[in-house]
Amino acid sequence: MKQLLFLFIFLLGTLFTYAQSFEILEGDTINRIDENRRRQGYWIVKAQSGKHPGYQTGSIVEEGKYESSRKSGLWKTYYPNGNLKSEITYENSRPRGPYTLYYENGKVEEKGNWERTKNTGDFKRYHSNGKLAQEFTFTENGKRSGKQTYYYENGNLRLEGTWVEGQENGEMREYYENGDLMEVKNFNNGQLDKTSIATYAAKTPQKDALEKQLEEGKEVNVTASKDETPNQGGFDGNGYKKLYNRDKQIVKDGVFKGYRLMDGKYYKYDENGILTQIMIFKNGKYIGDGVISEDDK
Repeated sequence: MKQLLFLFIFLLGTLFTYAQSFEILEGDTINRIDENRRRQGYWIVKAQSGKHPGYQTGSIVEEGKYESSRKSGLWKTYYPNGNLKSEITYENSRPRGPYTLYYENGKVEEKGNWERTKNTGDFKRYHSNGKLAQEFTFTENGKRSGKQTYYYENGNLRLEGTWVEGQENGEMREYYENGDLMEVKNFNNGQLDKTSIATYAAKTPQKDALEKQLEEGKEVNVTASKDETPNQGGFDGNGYKKLYNRDKQIVKDGVFKGYRLMDGKYYKYDENGILTQIMIFKNGKYIGDGVISEDDK
């Protein structure tokens, strides 16, 4: 009787216990779900029809290790073309440690170190041609500190200065694309000393950066300049913003990533302040011109 009772309890327990599931890939166990329905071990997530737009069904979307359904260690994500999109180190499903982001063409876009929600340590961002665009250093609290540099796509220095606990401090120098000095100014704990501003004309004529890209048939890269201000609040170079020039004319309206206009409009004016062109951008690429309406003039 006791044996029958034990067997009954055992069978009843199995009804409420989930079976484990897994896959075998080249002799290794992957995509394992334990009896508590938690993801464990190495996972390879593949595209499913209707769930991953742009991907071919069965292509790899991401891969990495789970510990009780939480991401752990290095995780890799991929673009629909199969190229790496990101390599991010996780701890308890939160970014913690080194990471690398990639352009769809396979070149590195950004390298740094994440501590949950902020950058720490050395940080580098690159242009899509592979050349260095920005180089910073962040404190343990995620604030920029030390020498900071920006570069043009041709590799020449664009801006250099020093930051202390997230604020500009000391002399800042800005250069033309050909390397000529453009401007020198001084900051004190984030405050600009307007009397220190000294501007210089380029020694050689400078072509408009956008026109140069169009002439050379390159992918157009439009970025926010230091003279452009948002319609409201601050601007860290990411997200949706409307930017205006010194004459309060709208110059850029759209979504930015790393100060680059990804989706939206770029308004061009002549020397008299008359609107001459509205360039439309999609995924960072110039796709054509918009119609100039009476409201735009």
